[in-house]
Amino acid sequence: MTEDLRDQQVTPGGSPEIEPIPEPEGHTEIIKTSYEIGQDNIAPRWVLEFDFHQTVFTISAIGVVGFTILALIFQTEAEPLFTGLRDWLTSSLDWFFLLAGNIFVVLCLFLIISPLGKIRLGGPEATPDYGYVGWFAMLFAAGMGIGLMFYGVSEPMSHFSSSFQGISLGENGLRSDWAPLSGAAGDAAESVRLGMAATIFHWGLHPWAMYGVVALALALFSYNKGLPLTLRSAFYPIFGEKVWGWPGHIVDILAIFATIFGLATSLGIGAKQAAAGLDYLFGFGSANSQLIFLITFITAIAIVSVVRGLDGGVKVLSEINMALAALLLVFVVAYGPTADIATGFFSNLVAYGEYLPALSMPFGREDGNFASGWTAFYWAWWISWSPFVGMFIARVSRGRTVREFLFAVLIVPTLLSVLWMTALGGTAISQVLNDGFTGVQDAALELKLFEMLSQMPLAGISSLVGIVLVVVFFVTSSDSGSLVIDTIAAGGKVNAPVVQRVFWAILEGLVAIALLLGGGLAALQAMAVSTGLPFTIVLLAACYAIVRGLMNEPR
Repeated sequence: MTEDLRDQQVTPGGSPEIEPIPEPEGHTEIIKTSYEIGQDNIAPRWVLEFDFHQTVFTISAIGVVGFTILALIFQTEAEPLFTGLRDWLTSSLDWFFLLAGNIFVVLCLFLIISPLGKIRLGGPEATPDYGYVGWFAMLFAAGMGIGLMFYGVSEPMSHFSSSFQGISLGENGLRSDWAPLSGAAGDAAESVRLGMAATIFHWGLHPWAMYGVVALALALFSYNKGLPLTLRSAFYPIFGEKVWGWPGHIVDILAIFATIFGLATSLGIGAKQAAAGLDYLFGFGSANSQLIFLITFITAIAIVSVVRGLDGGVKVLSEINMALAALLLVFVVAYGPTADIATGFFSNLVAYGEYLPALSMPFGREDGNFASGWTAFYWAWWISWSPFVGMFIARVSRGRTVREFLFAVLIVPTLLSVLWMTALGGTAISQVLNDGFTGVQDAALELKLFEMLSQMPLAGISSLVGIVLVVVFFVTSSDSGSLVIDTIAAGGKVNAPVVQRVFWAILEGLVAIALLLGGGLAALQAMAVSTGLPFTIVLLAACYAIVRGLMNEPR
């Protein structure tokens, strides 16, 4: 449902045009600046029409294209390089990622309870553009998508197995040796609690706080301060008018790098799962050639959706996708251990709260593999996604108070994530404990979902629904991500030529292919961590800018 961020109209030429950001309603602290949106853009006509920021677009495009070419040329050398880079970054800087994640959560919780939470995004007289139900659904759909499909079964099962067997479980470079996780050997009930607490930790308050920080920064400085809808605007309180120069260029370039490699990570993971599912059902195969075919095919669909615009098919696909996700969830709850899922939802929340302090502690950890192999990677991945998801959340949240906005962004998606993980992961664990089925436990990460569904009625149909969900999440992520990247690369313009969005969509697919060929899952993780690291510093500075910006607003 991410495409609803674009209230598109069709121009006489047939290309989609996005309505401008509305003016603040009521008295707000407008920032007076000499900058005009697009003043640093160039609009060459190279067969097709372009309109982009000459510095941000050029450096970003050349950097990503150059990386893709090198990764494709040096595939053999790339794998050990990416693996080593990922391992070094996560093991050396896990404390930094964990500390930053805690700061984001604390800031969001502070703003919820402080008087600053009364400030309304868009001005004191602004009204919400969406009702609660549609708003909540869009918040959840924007932030997770492919990740929930890939890790909904595999992560709870991995952590449960590690705890129940009393071992450090290594899987695709990810290990679970958090001391309590390996300290409940033979205790099934406690192993379930520990495994679900660790899983919810990675899909709960922390990632949504990261999204919330970016979304709040964009919404505040665009809707209330009258600045362009781009990351650099949030740094006006720090840099002043210099934000339109190189300090701002660097922020926007880092945002583009983080977004495109974060998206490529998700697209690569989605392709691996879709290929595994097709191979499981139809003998499709899961070699590199099949992965390349899938990424190329799905990217082509995304390009068609970009060209056709919102009403030409993307909105319909998003609505179908959300309906299918709800249908799959209801199916698993109905045919799985329904009573255990219902009670597990609440017991898992309690376990999450109980172990949250230990899981989020950045220093003095005895569980280096868990903190670096799981948490540090996750935090870097969420942060690399935050420009994309944050801009979308900002666009659909105008008219909400800061308190209402942050409460919804943190609490509601967290509860939905808990329900999803409890239903899918809990069902898989129940199959192991109660039915003696070890297929899920033994399967590769990308196959665990399909192994779990194989033990339920209508296994072929439900597995096919899962594949369709992965594919459509792929399409909607690529399309919406291209829009966000292009908005930043066009200097904040929201009606740049559609050909630029096509360019970024193609590039996202090529980066995903290059990373898969040059190192597989390790390469995807390495680039997510590498681009997430500098953008973490950007977000920490944005926290200060948000507080300053809110304190200047009339209350």
